[in-house]
Amino acid sequence: MSTHINEGAVKIIEIIGISSKSFDDAIVQALSKASKTVKGITGFEVIRHMASVEDGKIKQYKVNLKLAFPVV
Repeated sequence: MSTHINEGAVKIIEIIGISSKSFDDAIVQALSKASKTVKGITGFEVIRHMASVEDGKIKQYKVNLKLAFPVV
């Protein structure tokens, strides 16, 4: 499947990826989970980075993403 859409329509959904390791891993987690039910993801945009802090240390990394995929 091509990752470029020449014509048609694209749907955008917003999700939050969560990881105890890093912001990059939070993105990987989000894409991994979403791709199980959303077919044909062609790209994403990082909207926001967030983190939960406990005792002065980052406990969870969170990344808010917009995912794009073609409407069929």
